[in-house]
Amino acid sequence: MRLTPGPARDIDLDRVDLFDLDLYTEGDPHPIWDAMREKAPLHRQVLPDGREFWSVTRYDDVCRVLGDHREFTSERGTVVTHLGVDDVAAGKLMTSTDPPRHTQVRRAIGATLTARAVASWENRIRQTIVRFLEPALQGATFDLAEQALLLPAMVTGPLLGIPERDWEELVQLTAMVTAPSDPHFQHGSEAATLAISHHELVTYVTEWVKRRRATGDEDGSLLDHLMGVRAGDAPLTDEEIALDGYSILLGANVTTPHTVSGTVHALIERPEQFAKAQADPSLVPNLVEEGLRWTSAACNFMRYAVSDIRIGGGVIPARGAVVAWIGSANRDASHFSDPHAFDLTRGNAKRQVAFGFGPHFCIGAPLARLTLRVFFEELLQRCESIALDGEPQHLRSYFIAGMTHLPIVAKKRTTP
Repeated sequence: MRLTPGPARDIDLDRVDLFDLDLYTEGDPHPIWDAMREKAPLHRQVLPDGREFWSVTRYDDVCRVLGDHREFTSERGTVVTHLGVDDVAAGKLMTSTDPPRHTQVRRAIGATLTARAVASWENRIRQTIVRFLEPALQGATFDLAEQALLLPAMVTGPLLGIPERDWEELVQLTAMVTAPSDPHFQHGSEAATLAISHHELVTYVTEWVKRRRATGDEDGSLLDHLMGVRAGDAPLTDEEIALDGYSILLGANVTTPHTVSGTVHALIERPEQFAKAQADPSLVPNLVEEGLRWTSAACNFMRYAVSDIRIGGGVIPARGAVVAWIGSANRDASHFSDPHAFDLTRGNAKRQVAFGFGPHFCIGAPLARLTLRVFFEELLQRCESIALDGEPQHLRSYFIAGMTHLPIVAKKRTTP
């Protein structure tokens, strides 16, 4: 998906197809979202098979849909690839559960992922990122998007308690979940790809739990912690542990790589922004926030209306599916001035909703922010310049805005 929009054009909103995968692979959805925010802040689309969904694209409406579980439930499904099929894991999988149970589980897991807790991991993360960047600084073409897919596993694998031998396979499986139609990850049909990846990931965590139960070993990892989580008065069942472990693996792997590659691409296109960040390292935290806003890697989340809900000048009927477009909310001019400009000095970049909003705000956000900050600190310190060495190739996915290829050549910095 293009992150820098092309020229403005007339959009026929009656003919817009937000389920067209070509729109995200080769196309440019931002002019469409611009038109929707202005003319159709509540937009209805009916698919050829009869399934239908409503879209909200304005920042305030997106926050309302994601923030109020009493109006918009997560317990029938949260991603558009499952549109029309109720989530069988509802009430068990944390991301498909509403408060108060969601809050109980989230609080217990989140205690290990606060900003204060993850700060102690900074040195380990920095060493990992330095190791990751080494081959990029050898002067040859380096495919950042392809290589960055493994970066979250390199960072979080030891924290989760997952051995290095399994990282590559798990990264492949999580990519299959979020981009089941992309030829890099597809195995058979989209439905088959989803079924295989769901089964393999849940089985992996299930077997991990069984081994831990059998041996009684503990390593202090996040998955170990998950085995001791209680919701209310009862511990999680092994099925719930497997489902939430699956969710944590997805969250750890699927967005950070695309934030990295999309932000680097933005800096390549705007060398004055690269130079500004390099000259003033104190701008890096704001660069991270602007990169999150700009890329909006998880570009949408889905909810279902609990009852007839008036929003965006219209009504979503009870049980209607509504898609909250994160990528659009983060370009809403009523909240972000000149929203299609990448500006690392933007004063309110931290208001971006790339991590979601409300009860389901990304539980791993502190770790993601730390990883991104360290990545760009090291990149800017070690690279004199970065240039493209080929055309970017975009991910074929409704859900994740990202790249599969970003060939770059980095010139190593010779002076600090």
